[in-house]
This record gives sequence, structure tokens and C-alpha cells, in this order.
Amino acid sequence: MEEEYLRLQQCIHYRFSQVKHLATALTHSSWANEQVEPCEDNERLEFLGDAVLELCVTEELFKRFQEAHEGQLTKIRSKLVKEKSLSIIALELGLNYFLRLGKGEESQGGRLRASLLADTMEAVIGAVFLDGGYHEACSFIHRLFEDKWPETFKIETSKDFKSKLQEITQDVFKERPTYMLTGTKGPEHEKIFQVVLNLPSGKTFEAEGTSLKKAEQTAAATAIVYLNSQKTED
Repeated sequence: MEEEYLRLQQCIHYRFSQVKHLATALTHSSWANEQVEPCEDNERLEFLGDAVLELCVTEELFKRFQEAHEGQLTKIRSKLVKEKSLSIIALELGLNYFLRLGKGEESQGGRLRASLLADTMEAVIGAVFLDGGYHEACSFIHRLFEDKWPETFKIETSKDFKSKLQEITQDVFKERPTYMLTGTKGPEHEKIFQVVLNLPSGKTFEAEGTSLKKAEQTAAATAIVYLNSQKTED
């Protein structure tokens, strides 16, 4: 088994003391279910790796961007560890060539499916954690994201008024705004949602939209205009 995965260990720049962890990380449930003898798939390792990845990335962002507040750090972390980002890293490492897939999953293109690749990447991180501990897992994660850490915590959010408003209220009030659905109107196929946005200051804004999300975005945009006008008056 060690010989089989030697090239992959060279690619990921980590040498397992127990290669069985790597083998499990690359074992999809579809393959495990086809075996005569019971075989562990990578789902538990994926669960573990997800937690280790989030903690390590959070710790690194906390150290890198000491001026950033919670909302900004959360946004950067989400972008780094989202399915698309992890699947790209998995392809860069060549994990897809070493996956153990069942016949059905193989025939349906599972080897290049983003969700499957992202899950496998998390499972490999979990395997490194089991094999070498948190320090080794973090070093591994840092290598994975070496050229992917953002240079600044200020991510453009002009189209996402809710995120922008949260950043403003965190800075000004040290609290987040709250949204409440107050009602709906119109027929089922043309329903209009009505919401009220409450700022930490007590100021409220009402808005409507063809979906709850759109109504909240409209309310947030109105609140941003109001807060910016208050700055100008000050």
C-alpha cells in the first residue's frame, strides 16, 4: 500500500507514518459498499478534516488580519474553504487519480465532481491530523493555501447590502442588525414578502420584495443610505 501511494505523498509533501489513513481518505462510500469484506470509507475523516481545516484557517486569518472584524474574517474563511476552492486544490494535488470509486460513481464522472473532490480534500486533511497531529495538519493546510491567502481582508461586497450593513454596524455599534418577516401579501405565485430591519440604535426600516432575501437586501440598502447620510451630517 505504501508503494501505491508514494507518488501522491510526494505531491502533497507529507509522508504518512500510517499509510492506511491516506487510503481511507481516498475511499469513497461507493467503493466501500462494493467490497465483500467490510471496508471503512472516508466520511468520518471528512467530518474530522472539515473541523481541523476551519480551525486552522480561522487561526491563520486571526493572526494575519488583526484589524479585521468578525464579519470580514468569516467572509474570507468561507471563500477559502468553500467547495469550489477545495475541489481545485484537490485537482492540483492529483487526488482524483487516486480515488477509490465504485463502478456507478466512476461511470457518472465522480472522479471530477466538485463536491466529491472537496470532501476527499477534507478527508485527507483529517488523515494528516490523525497521522501527525494538529501541528502537522496545520503545516499541511498552510502549504495547500500558500498562494491563496488574500492580501487584504477588505473584500468587495457592493452587491451584497446585508454583508455591507453588517460590517458597518459592527464598526459603529459593535452589534449586528436584525431582520424580521412581518407578513406577506398577494397570490401564492406572486407573493410579496414584507420585512422590518432593526438597527442596534433602534432605527427601523421596512421593505418589500418578491422573496425574503430580496426584501432584506432592499431594507439593508436603505439602511446603508441612511447611515451614510448620518456620517455626512456629522
